[in-house]
Amino acid sequence: MLWGSSPAAVATRFTDIAQNFVADGPAERAERAKRALLSAVSQHEPATLNQVADATGRGAPAVSRSVDMLVRAGLIERAPDPNNRRRLAMRLTQAGKEALERPFATRGSLVEMLERMAPSELRAVERAIEILERAH
Repeated sequence: MLWGSSPAAVATRFTDIAQNFVADGPAERAERAKRALLSAVSQHEPATLNQVADATGRGAPAVSRSVDMLVRAGLIERAPDPNNRRRLAMRLTQAGKEALERPFATRGSLVEMLERMAPSELRAVERAIEILERAH
């Protein structure tokens, strides 16, 4: 045991911190999904729910929930379709256009974090990786 921590506690801490450096972690997947929805709306303006669902390859119920969140975030606006009053048409707000134009942001690279470490800290991380590789 390390400083009184159980293997399960260490595993939990390791998993939590490792998520910060996964190129395809939860935050990145959520950002890509948001960008896909914004892009689909932008391409089909005024977009219908079915057009966005088809463009993103997701089901209409899932897209509807996601669009609701983007409406609340001020990135998409919905209004009655002038050609069909029973249908809602979606458009990007100015904030939605700006969000789509911004470069894809990641949490920062692992290399950048390691570069900020003292040499002794970097050696300690390298030693921990060697131990994990052997245990695997």
